[in-house]
Amino acid sequence: MILNTTMNSKLSSLLHFLNENRYYNKRVQSNSYNRFLAPFDSLEDKLYSILHHVANTQSQPKIDLLAPFFQKVYSNKLQLHSFKTFIDFLTDKENDAYNYESIYYGMLRQKGWGNKTSALFTKTIYHLHNGKYGFQNSIWDDAPKIIDKEEKIFLPVDAVIEAIFHRIDPTIKWNFHKINKLLQHNYSSEEMEVWDDLWFWGFINQRGSGLTREFVWNESKYWALLETEKNSVVIEEIKLKSLQFLSILNPKQ
Repeated sequence: MILNTTMNSKLSSLLHFLNENRYYNKRVQSNSYNRFLAPFDSLEDKLYSILHHVANTQSQPKIDLLAPFFQKVYSNKLQLHSFKTFIDFLTDKENDAYNYESIYYGMLRQKGWGNKTSALFTKTIYHLHNGKYGFQNSIWDDAPKIIDKEEKIFLPVDAVIEAIFHRIDPTIKWNFHKINKLLQHNYSSEEMEVWDDLWFWGFINQRGSGLTREFVWNESKYWALLETEKNSVVIEEIKLKSLQFLSILNPKQ
């Protein structure tokens, strides 16, 4: 998909904003990762916790489909001990490539896992191994610490992200595939990982539901996130940053 002038301008401004303000969501995500990893010592239990956490980000997890998957994970513990063997476990074969794109497509093969949750799990595994979120080789020693420029990275698109793209161009019926196709065509694999921060800023700056939700600073949503910093100085700082974010999306009157 080729960017028109307006969309190109808004997406460029958004990516610049996200790059300039990575610190804020990085703190939130680090706190989140620590919360669901800290109680566990074994590799198997940590991996199971990540899988369980990501699966339950769905509004209606498909429990009857997910249960056999989790049973399969626990009955094949030897295949969980490395990044490489886990990908083979997901694909039921040896693979030519072992990277984050392989993880995404491997997860997508599992019943109960969709595009968003597969992308979210992949992103989480990358964050836990790239050394930038307070974790180093949290699960596997052989997981890549960088994203290969040739591999595809997928943004975990949900209603928050769709509403942002609808705000940018309401003539297109946006979904996971259209948004990722657009971004992957115009941005590098490393930049695709930066786009993941869009959810945080979108979530705390939306009110209501559906595609026509209002774009305003929403402190209630900020407080609804368990892992955000709760002191007044930080909240005021994020509010000011949010006004910058909103100025990109809200047309000037």
